[in-house]
Amino acid sequence: MRITIAADHNGHALKARLTAWLTAHGHTVDDRGSHSEETVDYPPLCAEVCRQVVDGTAERGIVLGGSGLGETIACNKVRGIRAGLCHDLWSTRISRGNNDSNVLVLAAKVLSPELAEEIVETWLSTPFNGGVHARRLEQIAALEREEGRQR
Repeated sequence: MRITIAADHNGHALKARLTAWLTAHGHTVDDRGSHSEETVDYPPLCAEVCRQVVDGTAERGIVLGGSGLGETIACNKVRGIRAGLCHDLWSTRISRGNNDSNVLVLAAKVLSPELAEEIVETWLSTPFNGGVHARRLEQIAALEREEGRQR
């Protein structure tokens, strides 16, 4: 699978570990930065990952931050992105199975490297359930299409 990945300074070390893990498991990884622990702003990194997912350059994206909260908000501002912040395997299965998330957000200050790897593995292997969930995703897409409309 083609995966694009990015992290701010808080997630830099975990991103390096996950990039190696993904590559070892046969995925093609495009590391969009950051490439040091120097403080950076995360919104441009999120936008870059999300745009690659939307335009098909990458099949999925992974973004890491300290808490992951701001990154999740930034990612979900990009039309067509369904970013899920996952702290455990249950939320990861829901993120993919029910919400068909195409971007995974991880909290580097919360997760152990081992749990982060388990979350990534679960996220990549969990299929979308469809059914009632597909109807709900269409409703979310309709909300996106209404963006900017005057009321």
